[in-house]
Amino acid sequence: MRILAIADVAEPTLWERLNRSKLEGVDLIISCGDLPPAYLSFLTCFTSAPILYVHGNHDDIYRKNPPEGCFCIDDQIVVFHHLRILGLGGSMRYNQGFYQYTDKEMQKRIAKLRFQLWKYKGVDLLVTHAPAFHIGDDTDLAHTGFQSFVDFMDKYKPAHMLHGHVHQNYHYDFKRVRTYQETEVINAYSYTYLDIDETKLNPALKDSAIFF
Repeated sequence: MRILAIADVAEPTLWERLNRSKLEGVDLIISCGDLPPAYLSFLTCFTSAPILYVHGNHDDIYRKNPPEGCFCIDDQIVVFHHLRILGLGGSMRYNQGFYQYTDKEMQKRIAKLRFQLWKYKGVDLLVTHAPAFHIGDDTDLAHTGFQSFVDFMDKYKPAHMLHGHVHQNYHYDFKRVRTYQETEVINAYSYTYLDIDETKLNPALKDSAIFF
């Protein structure tokens, strides 16, 4: 399974200068936030792949103008082709933006998912906007990662984590891919691909209703 992960800036070759070859072979598109809703809606016209998203800290506009034909996965687990995906959007709280949280508030969001996590026996892919604390985050409050994401990976050990929020130009030593224990952590800034080995997924899991 090939996933196109996007975040933070609308890639010109996927929008104004659409290069359709970048969508070839893509089974699923995941937005990690802070993208214009029109960009996601535009992509629905050129691919049959479902588009999932979480909210970024700059996505207040989604409350009135969500992307058409796309599915928000914030605060829920969805299953796509046996892949268990959990969405937790937003950033660390630094002002009064709607999609901002203290680490304690993020912990409470995760706690509310306890039944879903038990039902699905964990997740394969954690999708967030913000990074985890000290795993590709930055030093200012707005771009500090969540310790609760670290705790989540410690407990549930997802194979992959996708996030955005920290841009490539923020760091002279920007790294797209990092590893934390058993989890591959990928910064989706602009766009990147994630290939999933479907033989390692549970074939008994059925697709969630949003995909029918």
